[in-house]
Amino acid sequence: MVKEKYELVVGLEVHAQLSTKSKLFCGDSAAFGTMPNTQVSPITLAHPGTLPKMNKKAIEYAVKLGLALHCDIMQENYFARKNYFYPDLPKGYQISQHTTPICRNGYVRILSGENEKQIPLNRIHIEEDAGKSLHDVDEEYTSIDLNRAGVPLLEIVSEPAIHSAEEAFAYITELRKLVRWLGVCDGNMEEGSMRCDANISVRLKGETRLGTRVEVKNLNSIRHVKKAIEFEADRLIGLLENGEIIQQQTRSFDADKGTTFSLRSKEDADDYRYFPEPDLTPFHISDQYLEEIRSSMPELPETLEKKYINSYHLSAYDARVICDDRDLAAYFESTVPVTANHKSVANWLLGPVKSHLNETNIGITGFILQPAQLVRLIDLVEKGQVSFSNASSKVFQALLTDPTQDPLELARQLNLLQESDTGSIEAWVDEAMASMPEKVKEYRSGKKGLIGLFAGEVKKLSKGKADMQIVNLLLEEKLKT
Repeated sequence: MVKEKYELVVGLEVHAQLSTKSKLFCGDSAAFGTMPNTQVSPITLAHPGTLPKMNKKAIEYAVKLGLALHCDIMQENYFARKNYFYPDLPKGYQISQHTTPICRNGYVRILSGENEKQIPLNRIHIEEDAGKSLHDVDEEYTSIDLNRAGVPLLEIVSEPAIHSAEEAFAYITELRKLVRWLGVCDGNMEEGSMRCDANISVRLKGETRLGTRVEVKNLNSIRHVKKAIEFEADRLIGLLENGEIIQQQTRSFDADKGTTFSLRSKEDADDYRYFPEPDLTPFHISDQYLEEIRSSMPELPETLEKKYINSYHLSAYDARVICDDRDLAAYFESTVPVTANHKSVANWLLGPVKSHLNETNIGITGFILQPAQLVRLIDLVEKGQVSFSNASSKVFQALLTDPTQDPLELARQLNLLQESDTGSIEAWVDEAMASMPEKVKEYRSGKKGLIGLFAGEVKKLSKGKADMQIVNLLLEEKLKT
């Protein structure tokens, strides 16, 4: 009841590491997973006299994401120095954007329950990453790995317009899907290529002024974002209810305990002493360059979802799940020219195919069946030649072993072609009814659900070969009298 008095207010800062081959201001590799301090040069190490040089691909990726998120692209840009000291920050400052973020405004579309909601963005800006402090390598000392120093990041900053941990979960999920869809970031939070800082405050419902906020840093999974917000909401409300003052501070999340703990008092923007980076010239984004990027972009999930619902008559759920993965959507698109059974294709992709991919731990790009081959199998079911059960459990499995085989011929070899001759099916129906006279009486006295029992018996007698549509029609007719 106490919680009902308060409104949770959350703003998220998501750092997405760009999928460029080299770092933001030099040619050092940006690859993940190499030996510590092997991807560094005098520029990464900030030796005196070294000068940065801009990575053009990072600008392209920033513009691409900004367009996808409905942002205003700032065509006049420059970089600034953000001054602070960390042991893993070689220069003693970070090259970032402050007064001229490359993207302003825009929004991220999420589903909140059954309702669609737009979370407004404040900005997206480009900056370089710091290195990494390792506290578990040496018992006495902190170790520093500078491989990550200088890697290009996009910082995506939302407005404080998220009002539940569930909305934050949906926001990060949608953002990760989009950066992967565009190919600008792999979205791998466990490897640190996507990280989130959550600014959290609470206020009495009806208040318009924001409460004192705390920032939980470096959340490296979507589940951790949700849990950290839930914990902080309870903690902040508890402080207010006890008459205590909330301190503006930076905190960290303990994943094992599901709790947060204080790191330091929170700095304000003024503490960073921003000033324009003197070693990088301002840059201009031309109208032509914007148009080139816009025309090179793939259809976005939001557009495809609407097309799948309106043109191919998929459910909103099926359309959304297919569009969660660009490669899965591309596979679905490849089936469109060769079949009109779009709903059946969606059912197979989200059913047997997805189960197989999960079991074998591969993505759709590693799926052995070509779209046309899968469609031929689906058509056997749609034409009533093979039951879905036999098609999915037997023919499909045989095709995975030898994808060169024709599904129809394979079904024939496995003796799985359905019997559609009414005379043969009628004999099985009569046999099933004769074997359960008491159940026939019960059905005729009102227990209509028993028809499934009779259908199951016919299926067993026919060894799965009877066309179940004909079976059900005959059963309904014969059980009436």
